[in-house]
Amino acid sequence: MVEELLKQIECMGILPVIKLNDAKDAVPLAKALCEGGLPCAEVTFRTDAAKESIAEMTKAYPEMLVGAGTVLNTDQVDAAVEAGAKFIVSPGLNPDTVEYCVKKGIPILPGCSSPSDIEQAIKYGLNVVKFFPAEAAGGLKAIKAMAAPYSQIRFMPTGGINPSNVSDYLAEDKILACGGTWMVPAAEIEAGNFDKIRELTEEAVRSMLGFRLAHVGINCDNESEAHHVAGAFDTMFGFAPNENPSSIFSAGYVETMKTPYLGSKGHIAIATYSVELAKAYLERKGVKFNENSIVYRPDGKIQAIYMAEEVGGFAIHLVRKPKEA
Repeated sequence: MVEELLKQIECMGILPVIKLNDAKDAVPLAKALCEGGLPCAEVTFRTDAAKESIAEMTKAYPEMLVGAGTVLNTDQVDAAVEAGAKFIVSPGLNPDTVEYCVKKGIPILPGCSSPSDIEQAIKYGLNVVKFFPAEAAGGLKAIKAMAAPYSQIRFMPTGGINPSNVSDYLAEDKILACGGTWMVPAAEIEAGNFDKIRELTEEAVRSMLGFRLAHVGINCDNESEAHHVAGAFDTMFGFAPNENPSSIFSAGYVETMKTPYLGSKGHIAIATYSVELAKAYLERKGVKFNENSIVYRPDGKIQAIYMAEEVGGFAIHLVRKPKEA
């Protein structure tokens, strides 16, 4: 149960951290997050509305991944779970709270910002912890340094995460997901601007995934035709050809296939920072993938995968490309 829950959080990439002063805002906020592409939330127990808000969210959107944050004691654990929370997040590592959750099989991510904290987490059998406050505690450099002697531990950094650094954090294997508040600003919640929150959530997803056109593939009947097409791009635009056994790349923009491949007309490659996160996001939107087309990197991550359906006669595939420096 715990590992499955952690996998679900990992597939989200970003976990919105929410403070609700009035439970009436819970359902419209949940709707905005789900429609924006992040059907998940950590509802903090910093207000009296937390328990009712979790109950309202989970009732209206049972498929949504809702947890409780800023949980300080076992009474709050019980209240959160009773309301429907699927996991617990705490700002620090309280041994009583952690032990209570572990014994009951309740997933908990305690806040850790030192080796001593991590060793306590390991003692309780945990392999994922919250790193808080992330940026103030040294950010990604601190996580890398601390993670070195603890190979079994992964982190969910929270605090100071924003659109400009979220993809950098998520590029590291030691990061499970990132907690953030920038897509759910308190002022917009208080004002009831849930359309704005949906827009901010969509922008957060785009920042995380970094979708952009990688190249366009053209199906040719044979190698001779492929050379002719590639030569035309070189003559017209100076797109120098780079030949490989199955195709010719023209300056990385156009891939001319030596024999017909997937797609009636060819294929379109969409680059993303993480194929795994992009695939999970698109699957939540109903997109199906050709699992037989997966190409793995030596480190086990997905390099590329095709969607099951064509779009306008073109096969579409995702390809991993890192964030440019």
